[in-house]
Amino acid sequence: MPTLFLFLPLVGAILALMLPKHREHEAKWIALAFTTLAFAVSIAIFVWFDPDQVGYQMVDQFKWINPGGGGFEVQYIVGVDGLSAPMVLLLGLLSVVAVLVSFSVEVRVKEYFAYLLLLETAVAGVFLSLDLIQFFLFWELELLPMYMLISLWGTGRNRYSAMKFLIYTLAGSALMLVGFLVLGFAGGTFEISALVEAPPQDTLVPLSLVFWAIMLAFLVKLPIFPFHTWLPDAHTDAPTAVSVMLAGVLLKMGGYGILRIVLPILPEQAHDFRVLLAALAGFSVVYGAVITLQQRDLKRLIAYSSVSHMGYVLLGMFALSAVGMSGAALQMFTHGTITGLLFVMVGLVYERTHTREISEMSGLMHRMPLIGTVMLLAGLASLGLPGMSGFVAELTTFLGAFDAHPAATIAGIFGVVLAAGYILWTVQRVFHGPADEKWEHLTDANHWWEYTAMASLVIVIFAVGIFPSLLTESIESGIEPIAALFGDSA
Repeated sequence: MPTLFLFLPLVGAILALMLPKHREHEAKWIALAFTTLAFAVSIAIFVWFDPDQVGYQMVDQFKWINPGGGGFEVQYIVGVDGLSAPMVLLLGLLSVVAVLVSFSVEVRVKEYFAYLLLLETAVAGVFLSLDLIQFFLFWELELLPMYMLISLWGTGRNRYSAMKFLIYTLAGSALMLVGFLVLGFAGGTFEISALVEAPPQDTLVPLSLVFWAIMLAFLVKLPIFPFHTWLPDAHTDAPTAVSVMLAGVLLKMGGYGILRIVLPILPEQAHDFRVLLAALAGFSVVYGAVITLQQRDLKRLIAYSSVSHMGYVLLGMFALSAVGMSGAALQMFTHGTITGLLFVMVGLVYERTHTREISEMSGLMHRMPLIGTVMLLAGLASLGLPGMSGFVAELTTFLGAFDAHPAATIAGIFGVVLAAGYILWTVQRVFHGPADEKWEHLTDANHWWEYTAMASLVIVIFAVGIFPSLLTESIESGIEPIAALFGDSA
């Protein structure tokens, strides 16, 4: 099942590229078909995953690279546990949404959807890989479609933003590869589960340096201050679908990497630097929220809010408690759906107004009541309104982190107050107030793909908010063995 989920989008990408020029608009239907099939597989993986069973499930494994019959080999090994199953489900859902909101693309259509499908395969490889080198290869593969999607179909300074994203990620990746090689050679294997069971001790360089080499790569992707500056530019100049994928799943690659690799393989170093990283998390929450209040572009506003919300993820992880890490994992899922919905709504507004400047909009609710209402719901979920998924994730994170890091947790709670300010103020300025005559021509959402994209995310946000056990049972089964390394239990 994981292998099927991994390669279905790649098959769709190849089929899309094979279309003749006069039929290239059929690529959108190929993309929708293959992302929908992959989403169905992700649902099956999540449903069939047994949270009571210890270890990885649905594992596919074989030798991939064995240079000269030497002692080191790279394996193709994929599988799921309680951490990766929700991430696979999130990726499947957002990939369908990304295709739906791309139905209006008219330029180089088949290439666009091929890159979008390749992006899904690359991110799936990160969430499913159980070998360090395989993890790294898929991590790097994600750069190609992201760079092309932003530079070719973006707006504004799209080439600059694409290159900035590439440079930041490559710099972090270089450090990560060095760390992985040190761990692999010291441990005698690149298989993640084997390294967790027998963490390497005798390494060529101090393990604290290995820890930071890998952590910096994940902090860049998360992103956390001061490694965040690529994110607002990438979001601002990217197409709507790319912003959905970037905020929804690509940022989660950083958090997932910390939970999958850093904490279980390097627990002593994680414990040593927990206070520093929690302080950085608390600062990022407040910094991101304060900068968000100053934004005049809708996309940049949501981008900086992501910097703030990813601070909660880091805070929960380095509480090093079962509750805190469960809250961080839940926050990754809920932020993906909520921020994905926010970017969908901004995209719908931009398609109609051709501007993202907040100062140029007023009273849009008069012309776009459905879009305005869904935007308000997404905003309320983002600020943590009870009954929606954001509240459950943030509350769990705070409960898990307060004993370990009270000051950073208080900073995080203050970030919620600031979030209420920038979300409600933005909705008030854009959708309420006097109706501007220049927007009299605007129309509300009026295509089935727009309705489907909005409805699917809204349903998930309310479902997880009202029934959090839909996710928490799976997440707790993945967190428990990690928490046990730090003397805690789920």
